Amino acid sequence: MFIKISAYDNRISPFPKRYLSLANTMRVIEIKDQTLLSTERPMPKPSADQVLIKVAAAGVNRPDVMQRKGLYPPPPSASDLPGLEIAGTIVALGENISRLQTGHKVCALVTGGGYAEYCLASASLCLPIPEGLSLVEAAALPETFFTVWSNVFDRANLLPNETLLIHGGSSGIGTTAIQLAKAFDAKVIVTAGSEAKCRFCMELGADAAINYLEQDFVEAIDRLTNRQGVNVILDMIGGDYLPRNLLCMANDARLVIIALQNGVKSDINLLPILLKRLTVTGSTLRARDDDFKADIADKLLKNVWPLLSSGKIKPVIHSTFALDDAAKAHALMESSQHIGKIVLQI
Repeated sequence: MFIKISAYDNRISPFPKRYLSLANTMRVIEIKDQTLLSTERPMPKPSADQVLIKVAAAGVNRPDVMQRKGLYPPPPSASDLPGLEIAGTIVALGENISRLQTGHKVCALVTGGGYAEYCLASASLCLPIPEGLSLVEAAALPETFFTVWSNVFDRANLLPNETLLIHGGSSGIGTTAIQLAKAFDAKVIVTAGSEAKCRFCMELGADAAINYLEQDFVEAIDRLTNRQGVNVILDMIGGDYLPRNLLCMANDARLVIIALQNGVKSDINLLPILLKRLTVTGSTLRARDDDFKADIADKLLKNVWPLLSSGKIKPVIHSTFALDDAAKAHALMESSQHIGKIVLQI
């Protein structure tokens, strides 16, 4: 007897093999005194609802850099190792796992531990590799796609024909948000820090791109929208961008803050919030429980994975580094010279 698991496109026994032959230790990158160091640790074992993944690639994200600097500690019970997204092969299963089996290739959102040869992941947060994508490309999906879907579509409820403003359009989050918003028939305006980045965003599908180093984005938005403003803003900057964002917003617009690169404080005039009926909200994903994240995973599998498999959208990979070169990957991230994602190959 065999059971068809259509999302993973292979047949599995109803009694899946739970472990492959594994070593006792694994190579990892750990944080010590704000430095990334290569070392070895014991091989972790999955709990009842987890799988163990042999990591082929791990995405590098700005929260990893913040964690290294001591500014973004992992949630309780999470691994202290950096790394929030991985792709690879399942090599061990927890006792409650039935829909997956050893040998499945998956990508997964994790709360930490991605910078390692092996990583634990909740089974509910594992997704199949979209058809046509490599493991490196798949490793660039979970953190950005979960974040964009949760904030732009669930929290801000971006609708067709509305206008989305993305601050940091050339980042991993930005390049994902451009493609998803356009795939669902929204208009997109981005800000970016160079003409080359602005051109890339336009080539990716943005309707307009503003070089924030050369233009006042508030004035540019006013002009581009015929003084109507935008409907949704995805903001990774915070700080002094908050009062300027309020000036860019249309009636009933929604602002979602997901990072605070310009700081945690801002002085604002509250009147526009009242007069234009604005919604100002924010979120972080890492500390949310698995049920919340699993709901996003289900929506991605239904609404976004077909777009990835068809080639309509695709993760933008700027560069890859070996695991032992994670410090170089962080240096590139901090330089902001990249466009799209940075990935470690293990």
